[in-house]
Amino acid sequence: MTARERIILAAERLIAERGQFVPLRDIAAAAGQRNNSAVQYHFGSRDGLIEAVVAQRIAMLEVRRLELLAERALSSHGSPDDVHTLLEVLVVPMFELGARHGIGCYARFLEQIRTHPALTDEANLVGERRTSVRVIMHRLGRGLPGLAPALRVRRLRRLPTVLFALLADHERAVEDGQVEAGDVTAWAETIDMLAGVLTAPIVERALLT
Repeated sequence: MTARERIILAAERLIAERGQFVPLRDIAAAAGQRNNSAVQYHFGSRDGLIEAVVAQRIAMLEVRRLELLAERALSSHGSPDDVHTLLEVLVVPMFELGARHGIGCYARFLEQIRTHPALTDEANLVGERRTSVRVIMHRLGRGLPGLAPALRVRRLRRLPTVLFALLADHERAVEDGQVEAGDVTAWAETIDMLAGVLTAPIVERALLT
């Protein structure tokens, strides 16, 4: 493993545990780098490091999501544009990071940096390396015809916040031994909750004040 790769892994873990403003020297030390300027040397800045962590994970997720999109399109079971199906394509690869690859802190990392430019709508929906996310979000929008356009946009924009929080909770439960990383029942429950967020009926009532 190169020094750059070790720094990326250390940054992912320490930011997940301590937040995105953890001292860069602590990240360098955790990566076994004696030079406190190692992060600046390899990534230029804290933002560059965060973007590198996201880019590395996105590369893995993108391949798997495109595979699942193709599989669902060929499947005879259900519609490939069903909300649950699209959420499975979006979320299952993130669960698989822990279950198949032993990557157990990426969701908590995302939870810590959710307002960072690396995760903006522009980064997710325009970036060339995130085709699958763009396709999924577009199809999810089409799958919510009962919602007014403005409300549909608001729910889709809030989806990552809920997604990161639920996946981070799953990672903590796995770390505490409360659930297995590959527990597909827990995966399905999370996907059901996300579907509920997107498809919840509008209830007209006066709120308590």
